[in-house]
Amino acid sequence: MAPGSALIPRHIDLSPGTEALRYCFALPARPESVAGARRLTRTRLDEWRLDADAHEAAVLIVSELVTNAVVHTASARVVCELRCLERRLRIAVQDQGHQPGGPKLCRTADDEHGRGLRLVDAMSSAWGSRDAGDGSGRIVWAELPHSTEQSC
Repeated sequence: MAPGSALIPRHIDLSPGTEALRYCFALPARPESVAGARRLTRTRLDEWRLDADAHEAAVLIVSELVTNAVVHTASARVVCELRCLERRLRIAVQDQGHQPGGPKLCRTADDEHGRGLRLVDAMSSAWGSRDAGDGSGRIVWAELPHSTEQSC
């Protein structure tokens, strides 16, 4: 993979004097990978010392986004990226899906699908989706505010 793409580097330089923490991991698009995504996220956020509320919200959001990628796309793998910058944590999950329109937030309680996105919507300050720039799938992202014991 090219520098700046998934898995490298952990720290990225955004502008002179500005650095963001960045962590990426890829997992097979299988149901058992959801637990692995939660574990990897929890471990990294422990290292970054995010406050407890943001930490737990982020783990739940990663779990929901990876679950959606596994269940609703024909992907072989999913890539998750965590970025910590200026009191915001951005979570992005890329799958290899190509459905038109992307994920939809369902507002009805009896709809079997879409509950996970309602959780993401409630726990994040913003979320959305877009096609991956290289045509390799879709990226679903969410942001949430946080505080840390160290500067992110």
